[in-house]
Amino acid sequence: MKSKITLKKIAKEFDVSISTVSKALKDSHEISEEVKEKIQAFAKYYHYKPNSLALNLRNQKTKTIGVIIPQIVHHFFTKVISGIEQVANKNGYNVMICMSMDSYEKEVLNMDMLANGVVDGIIVSVAKETEEKENYSHFRDLIYNGIPLVMFDRVIDEIKCSKVLTNDLDGGYLATKHLINIGCKRIAILTTPDFVTVGNLRLEGYKNALENSLIPFDEDLVLKIDEDKNIEEQIKTLFSLKEPPDGIFGVNEIYAAYAMKYARKQGYDVPEDISILGFTDGLISQFSTPTLSTVAQHGNTMGQKAVELLLNEIEYQDTDYQHQTKVVETDLILRESTKKL
Repeated sequence: MKSKITLKKIAKEFDVSISTVSKALKDSHEISEEVKEKIQAFAKYYHYKPNSLALNLRNQKTKTIGVIIPQIVHHFFTKVISGIEQVANKNGYNVMICMSMDSYEKEVLNMDMLANGVVDGIIVSVAKETEEKENYSHFRDLIYNGIPLVMFDRVIDEIKCSKVLTNDLDGGYLATKHLINIGCKRIAILTTPDFVTVGNLRLEGYKNALENSLIPFDEDLVLKIDEDKNIEEQIKTLFSLKEPPDGIFGVNEIYAAYAMKYARKQGYDVPEDISILGFTDGLISQFSTPTLSTVAQHGNTMGQKAVELLLNEIEYQDTDYQHQTKVVETDLILRESTKKL
């Protein structure tokens, strides 16, 4: 049985560009007769038919881009959307937003809906359940059908597309190093399950900071939060240790806020007894009591860069477009939840 043939496969067979194949199949005078005859014969033998969806996207632009985010409760994602809309609207594009709720099935459904000629390209931050399942066929299908894709924040390395990342490794290092510099000796980290890439990178930065300061790594101070269970009950285990932490780094601001709430309920003074630092400078960080020191990951900038990459790919999708990866650096914002240097 002959496998499904695409422009990309034909181009690879003859060692030419996709654009050359496209022109040959359209009988363009720009391509030599010999090359045209070979490509046309090959395409006919394999019953090549142009992908109607891809053609629709190329020739009848919707001037709309789709965005799939895991959830809206994290302030970070609202900032990303804001950045996306600023650049998209400036370039005459509308934005359609979907939420996966960290569900693999909902992510697939959202992608199928958007890919059905509704948008010119898609920006996505991968759902936690997708990372856990390690099933990325829906992304491969999207790329196979010629629809531009950009991933941000939670990305899949093996998927060949443009990406926008936070420097999570350095962000984790920056947060932990600051807690060390203000005198914390036993620093706990509230992180995500192992399959969440951003949590792993921030944990790696935490470990690097400890090693750099000659502080032994203690597995008891690493708490991998299960969001389907009571978070305060999980945090309680850290305060039940024979030697409780004097500093806590939460890999997102929600974890850090939970830690601060629990510590204060137990009679701890924040920051005199325990310093707490989060990740993502959202409304929770700005308006908690005390206000929360945090690592800012600049969601607005990430959104702007993501849509710039996507619009470039939409414009040049008939060519051999080179995917790009942009890394956004982090900054430390110090507030009341950490002791002064």
